[in-house]
Amino acid sequence: MKRLLATTALVSLGALVSMPAFAQDAAADQGNDDGIGEIVVTAQKRAENIQDVPIAISAVGSQFLESRGITSIDGLGSVSPNVKIERTPSNKTAAQISIRGSVTINPAITWEPAVGLYLDGVYVAKVQGSIFDIADLERVEVLRGPQGTLYGRNALAGAINLVSRKPSGELRASAEVTYGNYDYWRAKAVLDLPAAGPLSVKLSGQLTKRDGMVKITPNPYPAAFLAKPNSLTSINDIDGQSFMVQARLKPEGPLTLDYAFDYSRNKQRPDFAQLYSVLANNPASFNDLWTDPALLQAIAPLGLYASKTRQSTGSVDASPNYEYSRSMGHALTATLDLDAVTIKSITSYRKLKWEDSIDLDGSPLDIATTKRLTDFRAFSQELQASGVALDDKLKYVVGAFYYDEKAETLGPQRFFGFLNQLALPGATVLQSDYGGHTKAFAVFTQIDYKLADPLTLTLGGRYTHEKKDIRRFFGVGSPTVPLFNLNYGGVPDATFNKFTPAVTLAYEATPDVNVYARWARGYKSGGFNGETDVSALIGSPFSCSTAPGNASELCNPYKPELVDSYEVGIKSRLADGKVILNLAGFWDEHKDIQLSVFTAKSAASSIVTNAAKARIRGLELEAIVKPIPALTINGSLAVLESKYKSYMDGGVDVSNNRAFPHTPKFTASMGVNWDVISGDWGKFSLIGDLNHVSKYYTFPYALVGDPYTTQVAGNTQSKGRTMINLRAALADLSVGGAKLDVSAWVKNLTKQANAQNFIDFGPGFGGLTLAYFPDPRTYGLTVGVKF
Repeated sequence: MKRLLATTALVSLGALVSMPAFAQDAAADQGNDDGIGEIVVTAQKRAENIQDVPIAISAVGSQFLESRGITSIDGLGSVSPNVKIERTPSNKTAAQISIRGSVTINPAITWEPAVGLYLDGVYVAKVQGSIFDIADLERVEVLRGPQGTLYGRNALAGAINLVSRKPSGELRASAEVTYGNYDYWRAKAVLDLPAAGPLSVKLSGQLTKRDGMVKITPNPYPAAFLAKPNSLTSINDIDGQSFMVQARLKPEGPLTLDYAFDYSRNKQRPDFAQLYSVLANNPASFNDLWTDPALLQAIAPLGLYASKTRQSTGSVDASPNYEYSRSMGHALTATLDLDAVTIKSITSYRKLKWEDSIDLDGSPLDIATTKRLTDFRAFSQELQASGVALDDKLKYVVGAFYYDEKAETLGPQRFFGFLNQLALPGATVLQSDYGGHTKAFAVFTQIDYKLADPLTLTLGGRYTHEKKDIRRFFGVGSPTVPLFNLNYGGVPDATFNKFTPAVTLAYEATPDVNVYARWARGYKSGGFNGETDVSALIGSPFSCSTAPGNASELCNPYKPELVDSYEVGIKSRLADGKVILNLAGFWDEHKDIQLSVFTAKSAASSIVTNAAKARIRGLELEAIVKPIPALTINGSLAVLESKYKSYMDGGVDVSNNRAFPHTPKFTASMGVNWDVISGDWGKFSLIGDLNHVSKYYTFPYALVGDPYTTQVAGNTQSKGRTMINLRAALADLSVGGAKLDVSAWVKNLTKQANAQNFIDFGPGFGGLTLAYFPDPRTYGLTVGVKF
């Protein structure tokens, strides 16, 4: 901890680094050219100045988002300290969101995320399909630390609120076209219609297309390499569309009705699964399959395709390679503003169809092809009442929440298909399916009581009850021969009940300086492992009393993960409002950490354990500086330290020999907005952003071990990266009554090329390891017009 304190002290003395860039928007909106202006968020279910909210929170607004071309969460990695957002391996529409060292690695539909994602107050429940476009966002709020009281069971690490711009009832229109390298096109439009009596309507949408960034080369030696010709020319392309229809009905009186329908569709090639390394030169590494000399000769070409640097060309086999995501949602929010209380109802229905088909060996050999075909639907209903009492000394929020979901994934898979060409045994076609239902109910409350003028006590609590079930099917061959079939009701439901309290004491030292101390409990739901290895159950009657090994996961669901978080912070406005400086320190004690250990056994299954207790602590510094009206400097610095206190594996504590996934020790960002020149004609601005992530592990594997007998964490460690994005913009140019914006931009200026994610198939699969890289340098031109 001394090292953490020393590092932060040095930064505090010597650096100007930042916090919410939404402050830039607030200053512009309020016409405050001398200071930063008030930053208003609704993170605690009511509108508040962000500096008065006694939690670690960052926010960015529409001006920041538009100037960076951000329309979905995968562009928010530099917004907040100790927040890291990656795409899951091989996918562009599923996100791994890590906040303060807590993350869900496995995107399987029966797993729960560690971070709550919300769109206009509606819970977006799953990792699959969590990356979707919203063309007209008003702001994004990122809450760090457990948010169990107001946000519920899967906000263990924090919450992200996506807030769309609501219909204004006034005519407003904008359109934007972008063109970049790799034949990148994006068109975006917003139409805010004038009110028709009490009814206001807004339409917004976006289309995005891009060629593949990795060229697929024809296989020149199909016979020798036992590979089929492939007509695919590129991979890692983009083809997406999204739109949103919003309507606001505000008749005379206190009632407001807001309806929204959002739709997002992506149909594209997945990220390239680049072959990173392989141990094919060791026959034992492929188990008994690879003792045959003919098989060893067949697998030898894999070494020609392995590379630890990002490749712009590659080879895949002739299997279909695609990623398809279609999400849609209906939401109706009714707000009743009475004199003493505001009552709100949020009703939603969301549906997701998500599919992928991936060549998981990075070569033209037909070795590993997997598919996931997911159907998901969810209904939620939330009721809130909020207000003030006792002469404004008491503020309160009280509410109830109901949630009902159904999730199904079909998993056709094929391994070692090329063996059929050799007329040898070993080729395997599998069908690995799973699904589940979840019903959850919660009641919650939070009260803020002013003990004295400068001192406020906040007490909150949420009680959650939930019930889950599981379906598991496993078959082999084509047509499929069932080997294991567990229907709904085949094992007892999993039931969880949890109370998640929070206590905060906030002290207003001066009108510009607030300090706080907070304790909060976070809760990530338990459940069943849909990918349970059932190979040991084949050929014998299934019974929970006799289920061996990992198959017992079907009868003994993994437990909820809990965290007790202790946080202190200071929020300050300095230099007549020209500087905002915020500092937070936290100490988190985790219990029953849910760890997904990928083993590549029995249809590429994972083991789910509650094996670990851990301590995660860190410091976070945020600042924004506006020394002159034309210049804003913002950034952040975070230091993170993670340590297992225990990690039981086979009855042995291996806590000193296990990696902590997705926990970089340092993350930092810095941004500059400089209005170089401005006048009645418009303005010319330069924008620069730097985002640094230090090295991190991606799986909780052994730190030290023999790669021929175990999965070693160092084989899938990212070296980290420093990304630089630049933009030059001409804005607010008057053209026939409209405002024209033109900007030239470049992303990943320095061509950072360290792998950001991996899949390690382990020694039982020849040590085959895949890597996924950030996009190479991209650049383009954006032209927009506003009426």
